[in-house]
This record gives sequence, C-alpha cells and structure tokens, in this order.
Amino acid sequence: MTPPLDNLDMPPTESDIQWMSLALTWAEKAMNITTPNPRVGCVIVNPQGVLIGSGHTQSVGQAHAEIMALQDAEQQGHDLAGATAYVTLEPCSHQGHTGPCCDALIQVGLARVVVAVQDPNPQVSGNGIARLRQAGLQVDVGVSKDKALSLNLGFFKRMTQGVPWMRLKVAASLDGQTALSNGLSQWITSAAARQDGHAWRARACAVLTGIGTVLEDDPRLDVRDIDTPRQPTLVIVDSKLETPLNAKLWPIQREVWIYCAKEDADRKAALEAKGAQVTCLPNAQGKVDLRAMQKDLGQRNINEVHIEAGFKLNGSLLTAGVVDELLVYLAPLLIGQGMGMANLGPFEALSQALKLDIQNVMPIGNDIRLIAHIKDQ
Repeated sequence: MTPPLDNLDMPPTESDIQWMSLALTWAEKAMNITTPNPRVGCVIVNPQGVLIGSGHTQSVGQAHAEIMALQDAEQQGHDLAGATAYVTLEPCSHQGHTGPCCDALIQVGLARVVVAVQDPNPQVSGNGIARLRQAGLQVDVGVSKDKALSLNLGFFKRMTQGVPWMRLKVAASLDGQTALSNGLSQWITSAAARQDGHAWRARACAVLTGIGTVLEDDPRLDVRDIDTPRQPTLVIVDSKLETPLNAKLWPIQREVWIYCAKEDADRKAALEAKGAQVTCLPNAQGKVDLRAMQKDLGQRNINEVHIEAGFKLNGSLLTAGVVDELLVYLAPLLIGQGMGMANLGPFEALSQALKLDIQNVMPIGNDIRLIAHIKDQ
C-alpha cells in the first residue's frame, strides 16, 4: 500500500463535511449487500452547490457507488461539467467485474473529487487519486476519514493484514453473567437488544460459534427480522466434528464451514454431505488453531466475523488475540453466581488484564449496548 495521500492542509469546509456525511449515509445503505467489497457511498454536487446525483455500491459484479451516482445525475438530465463528487473511499483504478471508476469520473468533466479515505487494496491504493489528479481534477483526501474507516473495518484489516475483523458479541447481566449456573440464558436481554444483534449479524460476512453452543442451544444463528438479501456464512469451531446432522442450523440457505482439530473420515463425509466445508487446523494442544483459522478466513475473503459463542470459546479467542472488538449488551439484572462472559485468567496482577478502548455506549430498549476495541492489536 502506498503512503496515505491525505492532503488537507486546511480544515475541510462545513459544506464538505455535510456532503461527505450524506455520502456516508448512502454507504450505510450498502451495509448488508457488498461483501467482500467495501461499502461505499457517493454524492455529486453541481457548481451551484445543488445535489444532482447519489448512489452506493451494489453487490459483487455490479456497479460501484460512483457509477450509480453518475447514472442518477444523468437520468435526471443534469449537466456534470464542473461538479464535485464526494466519495467515501478512493475511486477504483483497475478493471475488475466493472471498469475503473476514476476514468468514469474524468470522462464526465468533473472539476473536483473529495475522498474520505484512501483504498487499502494494493490494486487501487493511491492509483485512483493519482489518475484523477493527472487528468486535472482537484482531489482532496481525508474528509470524515474516521467515519469512513468505521464502515469498513473488516475490509481495511483484510487488505492490510490478511485477516478479518473479529467482533465478539455478548449478552449479559449488569454483573457480567451470560447465563445462570444451570446454563439457562433465554432471555437475559430484551427483544430490542436481540433485534439489534441481528443487525450486526446481517452486516457480517460470517457468524462464528463453537460446538458447545451448537450442542447446548441448537441455535439457527441466522439473520431474522432484518431486511437482508443474504445469510452470512456460518463458521463452527468443532474440534471433534460433533456437529449433529439434525441440528437446526442446516436448513438455512448459506454456506457452513467447520474447523476441526482431528479428522474423522466418516464424520467428515457425513457433514460434507450436508453441505459443509470441513477444514482441519490443529494446534499443539489438540484444539483448533484459532490464529490459523482467522488467516484462513481472510484468504476466503471474509471481512467481518460476528462471534456468538460460549464463555469457553470466548476466552480462547480472546487469549489467542484474534478478537478486535467487543459488542456487549448489558441487561438491568443482577444474576449473581452464573457463567461469565469469557473464561480468562486467573490473572495474578491487573496489568495482565485485557485492556479495552470504549468506542460507544448507548441504550437499546431497556438494555445498554457497549462497543469496545481491544487495545494493542
């Protein structure tokens, strides 16, 4: 990836921030449809400061945000000469399923392109911006950069590190218990929190769980009550290939990937007959190598993984250092002795504790939703 091309020598104008905010709103409309491509929005404004075109990236193989915005303006009969395009990610410069967006912007006679953030994809990174400038367009990079990054955390991590962004979701009581000591957990949080959790499932490329959750809860782990054109891939960490052939997860129209630590030819064949893809990635302890699994998911073009597992696998994932973010729903309940969020420690000093960076706290129904990033990862 080439060095960042942010060139905001002066703070962006209020107008630039407002138009980029609208472009980001359009990018959010693509939240559940673009994987493994990034979610991108674009708006076009004429020299008089009037909005003349808007659009967002479509599903893989279809038009990008810039093309959708250009088509919108042209269908309305607007003159694009001298206009400014606000794009939440650097326009592409390579021929993929579609042609280079930077060339399309040049051809219609735009005067300026404002880009929120440079594309980390090595096929694009900096090239789109350079071609726009070479063609005589003014290009400003970095307006609302942090907001644009947050929409595509997984895409940026996969492009720069080769692995997906891993988000660990937990529903717990205020004293941090995810279930009673007898295992009962339905329902600690409210219906509003559960629906919000489905929205986070919908945006992910894959939902990950462990064999313990499959055996104990027999969950579907699909997206429900949220408008989405696809179901995320289901990933199961199942060291001994114990996933039942009659589990509720099977009828869902989606891919199922199972990672094991020891292959059993008969069980593997039976699971593959159900449609699963089975991959054996053992570690020295006879469990699934979670870091190798994360790398494999990146190679399969997975941007974001939404984890819903039990406290044992949660602890293993956190200990392995593959979790980037916590998505925690806290209910106004005190359960007392029960099952915690993650099997960690015991630590001998507070310095050993996992350190978090709180990103957002907000009420969801009667519950509190907390988003935190793991520090130093």
